[in-house]
Amino acid sequence: MNKPKIYIDGQAGTTGLEIVKRLSNREDIELLKIPDDKRHDDVVRKKYMKEADLVFLCLPDAASIEAMKLIDDKTKVIDASTAHRTNPDWVYGFPELSNQQKQKIKSSYRVANPGCHATGFISIVYPLMKHQFIQKDTLLSCTSLTGYSGGGKSMIAQYETDKTSDLYAPRLYGLSLQHKHLKEMKQICHLEKTPLFCPVVDDYYRGMLTTIMIEGNKEEIAQLYQDFYQNTFIEVTKDEDTYLSANLYAQKDNLKICIHGNDRQVMISALFDNLGKGASGAAIQNMNLMLGLEEYKGLSY
Repeated sequence: MNKPKIYIDGQAGTTGLEIVKRLSNREDIELLKIPDDKRHDDVVRKKYMKEADLVFLCLPDAASIEAMKLIDDKTKVIDASTAHRTNPDWVYGFPELSNQQKQKIKSSYRVANPGCHATGFISIVYPLMKHQFIQKDTLLSCTSLTGYSGGGKSMIAQYETDKTSDLYAPRLYGLSLQHKHLKEMKQICHLEKTPLFCPVVDDYYRGMLTTIMIEGNKEEIAQLYQDFYQNTFIEVTKDEDTYLSANLYAQKDNLKICIHGNDRQVMISALFDNLGKGASGAAIQNMNLMLGLEEYKGLSY
C-alpha cells in the first residue's frame, strides 16, 4: 500500500516548522520537501502540490487564497491561515465539537484549521451554547494569554534578540477589539453578539490560557463539560489548580478545560499550546482523520 504524500506550503514558517518536526519521523506518510530556493517558484510549488495527497497551507491569508489556485480538486487541503475559517465551502477543523463534525472532517477535501485564541474560546463556549447555559444574545467577555511564539518569526526575534524593557511584562494587544479570530469565534458558537475579547502576550515562548467567567453553578457546569468532552482529546478538571500557568501545556497537543468558582459564579479556562492544539497539533489531528489514520498518531498528550 502506498503511503500518503504530504506537502507543506510554507514549511519555513512557525507553524510549518512545527508540522515538519512532528511528521519527519512518521513511517506511515511520505513528507515531500521542496528545496529552499524553490519555495517561491509557483511552477515547482504546483508540481509538489499535484504529487501530494494532502497539502498544508502555512501561509498568510492572501497567500493561502492564491495558493488554492495551484491546487486541483482531488488534493486534500488543510489551511492554517484565517482565510477560509468561515467559508461555508470549507469544514472547520475542530473534531471535538461533535461526532458529526468529526465525520465532516474525515470526508472533506477542504479543512480550515482553527485559530489559536479561537480554539480556547470555542472549546469553552460551544458546549455552553449547545446546552443553553448561555443564549445567542449573551455578550461574553474573554481574555487569552499567549506565549510570544504566537506572533511568528518577527515577534520571536523581537523577544529573543532585540528585547526592550517593555517585553518583560504582559502586553495587551488587539486594543481595537477587532481581533481576526473573532469572526470564527462568533460564527462557530452561533453567537449574535461579537465577544469582548482581549488577547495578551507575555515573556514566555509557548502555551495559551483562555478564560471566560459566567454566572452559574460550578458543579452543574463541570458535569456539562465532562459529559460533552467524554472520550475526546479534551480533558476536564474541577478545582484541581491553585494557580493556572499559561505554559502548563507547552509541548502538548491536547487541551484541558479547568473549572473554578462557586455555586453562583464560574471561571472556565482552556489550557493548551498555541503551537499544539492551537496550530500544528490540531492540523496533524485533522490530517490523520482526513487520511483515515489513527486520530492521535504522532501527537503528544
